[in-house]
Amino acid sequence: MLHGADYNPEQWQRYPDILAEDIRLMKLARANVMSVGIFAWTALEPEEGAFTFEWLDRLLDSFAANGIYAFLATPSGARPAWMSRKYPEVLRVGANRVRNLHGFRHNHCYTSPVYREKVSIMNRKLAERYAKHPAVIGWHISNEYGGDCHCELCRDAFREWLRAKYGTLEALNHAWWASFWSHTFTDWSQLEPPSPRGETQVHAMNLDWRRFVTDRTLDFYKHELAPIRELEPDMPATANFMEDFDGLDYRKFADALDVVSWDSYPTWHDRQGDAAVGAWTAFNHDFYRALKGGRPFMLMESTPSNTNWQPVSKLKGENMHLLASLQAVAHGADTVQYFQWRKSRGASEKLHGAVVDHAGHEHARVFRDVASVGEALEKLAEVVGTSVKPDVAIIHDTENRWAVQDAQGPRNAGLHLKETMQSFYRPFWEAGVPVDIVGMDADFSGYKVLVAPMLYMVRSGVGERIERFVEAGGTFVATYWSGIADETDLCFLGGFPGPLRKTLGIRSEELDALHDGQTNEAKLVDGNALGLSGSYEAYELCDLIHLEGAEALAVYGSDFYAGRPALTVNNLGRGKAYYVASRNKEPFLADFIGRILEETGALRAIGSALPAGVTAQLRTDGESDYVFLMNFSGEAHTVELDGVSYADLLAGVPAASPIELEISGIRVLKRARRAE
Repeated sequence: MLHGADYNPEQWQRYPDILAEDIRLMKLARANVMSVGIFAWTALEPEEGAFTFEWLDRLLDSFAANGIYAFLATPSGARPAWMSRKYPEVLRVGANRVRNLHGFRHNHCYTSPVYREKVSIMNRKLAERYAKHPAVIGWHISNEYGGDCHCELCRDAFREWLRAKYGTLEALNHAWWASFWSHTFTDWSQLEPPSPRGETQVHAMNLDWRRFVTDRTLDFYKHELAPIRELEPDMPATANFMEDFDGLDYRKFADALDVVSWDSYPTWHDRQGDAAVGAWTAFNHDFYRALKGGRPFMLMESTPSNTNWQPVSKLKGENMHLLASLQAVAHGADTVQYFQWRKSRGASEKLHGAVVDHAGHEHARVFRDVASVGEALEKLAEVVGTSVKPDVAIIHDTENRWAVQDAQGPRNAGLHLKETMQSFYRPFWEAGVPVDIVGMDADFSGYKVLVAPMLYMVRSGVGERIERFVEAGGTFVATYWSGIADETDLCFLGGFPGPLRKTLGIRSEELDALHDGQTNEAKLVDGNALGLSGSYEAYELCDLIHLEGAEALAVYGSDFYAGRPALTVNNLGRGKAYYVASRNKEPFLADFIGRILEETGALRAIGSALPAGVTAQLRTDGESDYVFLMNFSGEAHTVELDGVSYADLLAGVPAASPIELEISGIRVLKRARRAE
């Protein structure tokens, strides 16, 4: 297991005693890896063509002498001031078509030939000097890519991208439905990126711009990596992603990355409660694990204490840092890393959490917490490389998210896609059921259960693959606001939910949007196939549907559509397809998903029931299972094991049943691999 942090020694060149002390403290904290050079361009090239690598030589040599490794970063995330002044074209232009001044991060144009040339020179020199260095084990390419540029270079590149995609203006005009508001284009030169000074209401154009920005950023990543690959083709490279970030379609990057890494900053101890925060953080871990088919990922950044940018910078309570760190491991991380190792003395991040505070010593609660994580990771070395193959997948597709956000209806007061995803994920998490978070282009064939909340956009071929998944014996769950539009955001003709209509056995006629505070009721039909009874409160969205082969399991209780189906099931081939027509308050999803799990026998981490707020996650090497029992409830709990023989890896002793979990407690158990 790798354990470390972002390290910025360029900030401390005038303090050699601090640099020496850092090595001692790293060893005390059982830190074995640092990400270095992330924003060090000026320290590496203070003037154009004048390179000063000596300080980095000394650092990496010191690392190697002390058993510490490095992910060496390319410093493209923040360009030096001399470059911005001499080559202003490297600076971004905003959507208002005004060029930015020098400053901030990622304030550079990915299309600029000058910036690309300077990045190539820097990255080649780094690779020439350090690719074979014994301390360097990987490349950290840039930092948290994001944002777009609207300069003339990017505008021209966007036009060429569109020409390559559509071929003809006739095809583009149809895909964009450009006859609306007389927007038909008659020459490629008329096309502009979305702008508040121009057009923002052509939804297909907005989608294509975001696709273009993703492709341009990915192309820049590949450009950054090219000189490194020439000199060192085998060393792994990554680019760190961000939580719940929709500025880029990260799935497009998966093939280009050797390993996925991401930066996690949950708001522990907030008003939601740690169980809700834990479930959402787990959702993100599962998203990033699934990007490369379940291969272990890296937790590249987290805070060992607090942040300085969230609305409330709450400290982690007792045991919380260990729990939060090992939660990442439980879901597939082989690293735990922090931002930052030592607090910056000045500027924006001087009060951001760090392993080493301004006091500069190890006699601090946070340092002890970090050292305890280092100790735990050493005991979990055998977990490295293991993963999990879930039986359940949830479709959370970035392009669908873009389209939903742009749809203009039916509830501009809040469609709450993120909250809907979280609400469908949480019952699986609470039951200790591993889940993959996938895009709609994923291979569904290996799953037993496929859940697609609010799949508004259905790209070509996706509906047919879902149909085959169900016919082959899979269980599919869809909801209101699904099957509305295709990949260019053109509504399906002939009735919603478009290509999902046959699979679900229903036709949607209208979608009623309820005001905040208004409710309806989803009443279970007597003797329904799920064996549920009673009713659930429906709110915000109620789909008015007709049965076309499906069976009603629940009906609406009030309004002019009382008695019409609110929950259905359709038998197709050897499988089933459920349609949740209304947004329902709990305990609906807990009850509904619970029945789905009973029907399908989907893989669970342990066979016994879990207390509220306690979850179990699973990793396996094919011979042994590693079960992580984690308590996010805020209360101490006892967990009854399922009669299987376990060993407690953190305690180093056999695990008895029952298991005691203290507040924010975690236990890591090992058992022989169960037969499928």
